[in-house]
Amino acid sequence: MQIVEQIEAVPAAYPMAEPMLTPEAAAKIAKVDGAVIWSRIEAYTAHRWTPREVVWIVEGPGCFEPTLTPATISLVEVWQDDAWTETTLAPSPRGGHVLPTCGNYRFTATVGAGPVPAPVVEAFRRLAEYLQTDDRAGIEQVTIDLGGISETTRRPVNWMARAMQLSGAGDLLRPYRRA
Repeated sequence: MQIVEQIEAVPAAYPMAEPMLTPEAAAKIAKVDGAVIWSRIEAYTAHRWTPREVVWIVEGPGCFEPTLTPATISLVEVWQDDAWTETTLAPSPRGGHVLPTCGNYRFTATVGAGPVPAPVVEAFRRLAEYLQTDDRAGIEQVTIDLGGISETTRRPVNWMARAMQLSGAGDLLRPYRRA
């Protein structure tokens, strides 16, 4: 079994983590777009907390298990005679479907549901605070000198690309990580 394509719709809205934050944390991250933070968290995890449609095109035979959770599959189709035809597949032992023959199968599902767990809210806060700390992108070292008092700040050149790890958000998201 091989997933040939995964088409995930953008949700109508992302979870509202800001109200779950302390007023101090919410004030700190006011200039960071919450949708940007959520899209980074979702790119890092296999879990979704707001509903949206996902379509998987899968090549059989084998067992297909949705790669995003929670997932509710609403339609299963097989490519036959130059068209998609609705079909019913046997369940697999691990919660997916058995693809009995070679061929292409299309699964349409809704993914995303439930409240956002506290560790994910904390990961949102950490990532948001990290991303808003400084708008001098691309600068590796900054020195501020105020007449005898000097402060130097250093950070890796790839600080933005490694924000998930450097902020500590990635550690909190481990249980929700992609396999």
